[in-house]
Amino acid sequence: MAVPANAALAKPETCIVHQLASAVPLRFTSAITFTTGPFNRPSSTQYPPTTTVQSSVPATSGTNSTVYIWQRRALRQAMLDQTDVFQPVATSPPPRHIPSRADHPAPRLNIAQQSTPLSTNKFYANFFLGSQNQAVWTHPYSLTWSKGTQNARSWGMAISHIDANQRVFGPRNSNVPGSPAQYYINPVAIHSIILSAVELGSSTVLTTDSLLAFSANANLFPQAGSSSKITFPLVQGMGFVTGMYSNLQPAVQSNVLFRSVSSAAASASGIFKYQITLEDGKSWLLYAVPSNGQDPQLTLVSNTLLRGIPNWSGFIQVTKNPAGSSGEYIYDNAAGVYPAGVSLTASTFSQTGTYRFQWHKAGLTSNNAPQLLMFALPHHVESFTGPTPFAKTNLRLQTTTKGVATAVVADLWTLVEGNIPVDMGFAPWNGSLPQGSRSAKTLSPAAVNIINTVAAAEIKQDMNNQTNLDSMYFSGKALSKFAALIYAVHEMCGEPDLARLGLGQLKIAFARFATNQQIHPLVYDSAWKGVVSSGAYSTRDAGQDFGNTYYNDHHFHYGYFIHAAAIIAYLDPQWLQLNKEWVNMLVRDAANPSSSDPYFPFSRMFDWYHGHSWAKGLFESADSKDEESSSEDAFFAYAIKMWGRVTGDRSMEARGNLMLSILARTLRNYFLFQEGNPNHPPEFVGNKVTGVLFENKVDATTYFGNNLEYVHGIHMLPLLPYSALTRSRAFVSQEWSAFFDPTNRAASDPAASIQGGWKGIIYANLALVDPKKSWDFFAQRDFDMSWIDGGASRTWYLAWAAGLGGAP
Repeated sequence: MAVPANAALAKPETCIVHQLASAVPLRFTSAITFTTGPFNRPSSTQYPPTTTVQSSVPATSGTNSTVYIWQRRALRQAMLDQTDVFQPVATSPPPRHIPSRADHPAPRLNIAQQSTPLSTNKFYANFFLGSQNQAVWTHPYSLTWSKGTQNARSWGMAISHIDANQRVFGPRNSNVPGSPAQYYINPVAIHSIILSAVELGSSTVLTTDSLLAFSANANLFPQAGSSSKITFPLVQGMGFVTGMYSNLQPAVQSNVLFRSVSSAAASASGIFKYQITLEDGKSWLLYAVPSNGQDPQLTLVSNTLLRGIPNWSGFIQVTKNPAGSSGEYIYDNAAGVYPAGVSLTASTFSQTGTYRFQWHKAGLTSNNAPQLLMFALPHHVESFTGPTPFAKTNLRLQTTTKGVATAVVADLWTLVEGNIPVDMGFAPWNGSLPQGSRSAKTLSPAAVNIINTVAAAEIKQDMNNQTNLDSMYFSGKALSKFAALIYAVHEMCGEPDLARLGLGQLKIAFARFATNQQIHPLVYDSAWKGVVSSGAYSTRDAGQDFGNTYYNDHHFHYGYFIHAAAIIAYLDPQWLQLNKEWVNMLVRDAANPSSSDPYFPFSRMFDWYHGHSWAKGLFESADSKDEESSSEDAFFAYAIKMWGRVTGDRSMEARGNLMLSILARTLRNYFLFQEGNPNHPPEFVGNKVTGVLFENKVDATTYFGNNLEYVHGIHMLPLLPYSALTRSRAFVSQEWSAFFDPTNRAASDPAASIQGGWKGIIYANLALVDPKKSWDFFAQRDFDMSWIDGGASRTWYLAWAAGLGGAP
């Protein structure tokens, strides 16, 4: 069998400090050995291997010795200058005035006790919610508990993979140029291969354990209390679906039906290999690895059942092979090991951010064990650095909503983001300008006069009334808009007295929440471990405040409070110490960076594998997790960046910078479509934005309506400095021309005809490519204030457009 040209395995890790310190000529023979990754964590196995830096010039005497010492100091300083982005914010309990309760209305269904906080918003949540028979997506595969359905009547774990030609498209939207499909969805319940056991039946119980950020275990027991089980280690990107059998008779089933099954020689001893062709013509491979060397003797009993011997223990791995003999070669040489979890490390240095996935390997882990085969999404492949690009193979599988995944054979991935936005602050920011001149705090006198006139009226609005709402989301939006307004007046327009007037009122409004006196106070949920609105407890409405009590949208809701707090603390540093603990609590709930914090799970909302957040919490969903507002996702990262800056938390600021850079990449790939986007079908790309992105479908709509200004505007708001990073000029220009340009007769939804606050959002977004038109719109004499939504101010929009170059 021929070896594929790019089936190379991963090479040893290259030291990031060596790369970053390359300006210092490393010319000495003496070796400097150190470990990459966080330098203050004494871990032995979770971080990359040691690296030795050598050269050929002696460093033993005279000048060379002096240079050697200087170079060692420079290298050590480079190491120290790196910032570990996963340092804990705090590990103490939530503030005392936040009550705790253990009666969360969402039951913890068949979840084993664990010492660490439970992740609520991760890919595997369907396995402990509702009926437990909705799919979970590891990408490129999905898994579903069959529960006796379809022709195989199986109670095992069904494995599905959907090719691009199996997608189902919604009706064409004639209101959009090119009439793209309204949505596309991948069919569910195509159970290609099912890993089951003869003992599984109507008494089967599904449990989960070890619920972590990137992985979990799903277990099928023949009945409650049984000592026999099949355990499925679920890890995002896993190349094989693995079932670990304990004293059961294997039953491999298919609802697609077996056309042929044949045994074949495996590439390693102790592995039994089977080649499977289904009636849909798709090829699959199965590898059985007994714990005692015993042949499982899988026998084809019918076109739905492949049965093994009784009382078998070991693990079975299944994978789809779309690439013939070359794909089979790659899979053969990776079989016998599987991922059991992952350690994530990340750091920043200057304007570069680096993050690493160290996959935890299990199975036949001898000294010559193969490296893991994992699937990388398109944004991963773009960011690979060091030896990781050389570990890519030519084996690729379609994902449901993230383009085509690439098989990578490596135990460690290293990814890099360059030009992270370290210089982005509160003022309008233009990433296309040189470093040092990208933030605009100085405006022309003419612009300042106009802005101050508008601000004098807006700053007198009733902040108390606008923020005292029964929604954390809408209250936070109001607090944030007033904070941005006050910043513009103080820093960009030079009116400290006017700003002081507004700041005093803003602090009073904020204090209602910091002291937990709002309409629906926050509570600490000790069952799932998080800070939630008490709204659903009192109203019995799970949808109260967009499902906040059930962990929906926490990054959206809390990001506005964190942003407002950052501006208040910037303008009044004395306020910081009185409110820091409460604001940090919100950060910890949505984005706790450390497993050493016992009160909140690691990174509840942001998915470091997918490169963006998931908004859906404890709600069962046929299409799994989803996110509507990509812009509010990025806004949260920006908010914690700025809160980290004003509080002096370098790790938090660096984490926000890295998240923003990753989001700029993933939004471009998956949410905001420039012409020719390769990761969504051409029939859908004309929509220009996702609308709502699920793990299994994409629907160009919103949860509150189908108007085009809603569908696009929800990916714009709030317009703040981060917007210039995550919404590229090319994309904004194409979107404006196709949908909103009043001078383009073909535009779907001309901005001039849009009513209400969405009109202001659309024109504020225009400032990213045409700040003068944006300025002229907001500066017009007969401006209608109904064009400003409740989360923005005309003052900020004017300052925004002026800062981007639109003012006279």
